[in-house]
Amino acid sequence: MKISAIGASVAVVIASVASADVTYTFTNKTWTAFEFSTAFDAGTLTGSITAVKANATLDASIGYVYADDLCIYVAYSPLDFGGLLQAGGYSNLQATQRYSWANGGSSAPGTVVSSTRFLTTAISMAANPNAIVWVGNGYAGASAGTWTGTITLVGVELAPVPAPGAVALLGLAGAIGGRRRRA
Repeated sequence: MKISAIGASVAVVIASVASADVTYTFTNKTWTAFEFSTAFDAGTLTGSITAVKANATLDASIGYVYADDLCIYVAYSPLDFGGLLQAGGYSNLQATQRYSWANGGSSAPGTVVSSTRFLTTAISMAANPNAIVWVGNGYAGASAGTWTGTITLVGVELAPVPAPGAVALLGLAGAIGGRRRRA
């Protein structure tokens, strides 16, 4: 009886550790109107995005950029309208799911945007292998904003990259397996 209780406890701990998050960090990053940077390229994430978190400070604003114009956009390349997710940003990118941050509605330097948005429908990276995660200024007016902080994607982790030695062993195995003895 004790063994099965211990086994169940270990399974709960393993299940809670299995869900990971990835964070994109930026310092004094300036994005002009509708300018975005690639945070995570296609194929670099595994799992499903279940929530997004912003924790950033607006350092400077030109043209009425607000702190909550900091935007996460999940779409395909090239960056275009109609992506899978938009969190933050005043201007509408026509994503399937669109969320506003709970705070940060000011252009005053020092304004903080600190908010979590849970997605209505999780975004599976396996089902969307060409999806790219972009971060930038979601306000299309003649503007620029400078932010310092982090964006976190909940429920995903970085895809494992095979070690160079493992790749070399696979190549060697292929070379050896490819040789056949002729009779």
